[in-house]
Amino acid sequence: MWIGYHERKGRHTMNQEFLMYRGYPLVRSGNQIYYGSMSEPYVVMMEITQQHQTEDGISVADKIRVYQIATREQNPMKAVKKNSERNSLYAALDLAGAWLKHGDSAEK
Repeated sequence: MWIGYHERKGRHTMNQEFLMYRGYPLVRSGNQIYYGSMSEPYVVMMEITQQHQTEDGISVADKIRVYQIATREQNPMKAVKKNSERNSLYAALDLAGAWLKHGDSAEK
């Protein structure tokens, strides 16, 4: 998904255009949302497990499962480092942003 990046000022930037949220790319595929860059040590995958319809017919996520995934781990069973559940997309993104920002500190 994340291809064609080059390094600039010590961080990787992408040549492709992605929706950015708080400095990290945000990509949705069905009920899964990927947050972060594969060039970083971690990405976060959010899975919408429950949603409801508003009066206007808009789907709103009620329950989101959040996973911190190590990008350099070869074994998929060991790649998930943290997981949690949140009751809104905003709360899930807030947690995901904290995990991405401070992900390295947990490994030191």
